[in-house]
Amino acid sequence: MTSQQTAQTMKPATAAKKLGVYLQATPAAFQEGVVSRTELNALQADPPEWLVELRHNGPHPRPVVASKLGVSIAGLARGGVTEALTTEEIEALKQDQPRWLVEERAVQAEVRKEAVRIKEKNAERAARAR
Repeated sequence: MTSQQTAQTMKPATAAKKLGVYLQATPAAFQEGVVSRTELNALQADPPEWLVELRHNGPHPRPVVASKLGVSIAGLARGGVTEALTTEEIEALKQDQPRWLVEERAVQAEVRKEAVRIKEKNAERAARAR
């Protein structure tokens, strides 16, 4: 018996997410096809010019925008940011420091602080249980 192996493929949306780019800004050929694991690895190892440009200037998907601004995706929505932003637009927000951004960064800082507290508490419990 011979076993046939098929290449693992993914939808363009999944590949764009893994690459950290906004799907609608990718070339039509990327959006219309399927991407194999091998192709994805090649794009990550040796990105073409369009991918380098998108990663540098955007538009960036919401998870990337949230990360660059130091807020959660929900925080972006609460601030009224529902679309992809360019690097220039992100930098303008950082400079302008709108009230919602200041508030959401404070919320995110509290969330991180609480996560550290819980992690330390769990580590302490685990140490006592030994």
